[in-house]
Amino acid sequence: MMAVLVASVLLVGVLGAVNLVLMVGVIRRLREHTEQLANSRSSQPVVAVGTEIGTFSASTVDGEVLSPARLDGETVVAFFSPECKPCRAKMPSFVEYAKAMPGGRERVLATIVGEPEAAAEFVAALRPVARVVVESMESSLVSAFQTQSFPTLLTVAPDEAGRLVVRANDVPLGQPALVG
Repeated sequence: MMAVLVASVLLVGVLGAVNLVLMVGVIRRLREHTEQLANSRSSQPVVAVGTEIGTFSASTVDGEVLSPARLDGETVVAFFSPECKPCRAKMPSFVEYAKAMPGGRERVLATIVGEPEAAAEFVAALRPVARVVVESMESSLVSAFQTQSFPTLLTVAPDEAGRLVVRANDVPLGQPALVG
């Protein structure tokens, strides 16, 4: 009788240990999948190449009034949110990319979507290299550019008919800025 009891206790202990090892593996795999999903969502282009940009009017933090007509050459347009982890991760690369932009800050527009207090850190980083706008999610810029996720990085330029359209929806931050 004692041998059966000892064998039962050992069996329950071994099953518990196996269960623990399997659960640790499942948790590790879930974390990997969560990270992959977060990275794939943040890098998916949401605005198709060739999409016409709608009308907008926005004021930069320096008081400049922007409209589609003011983006008269190839311009990199970025949308960031202070609450967005991928935005924080891409910010240093974007700043370096914008520094190297031919045409300087006149060819870079950065929109920070959020409250002005929360956006202050982003504004400080972007202001030297871009025209910066701080707006809410319901702003005319967000609507005109059909922005639904952050960060969104686009290259826009007038087409042959003079309409402002998306030329690229995936700005290669690791490569030198080239305007074509």
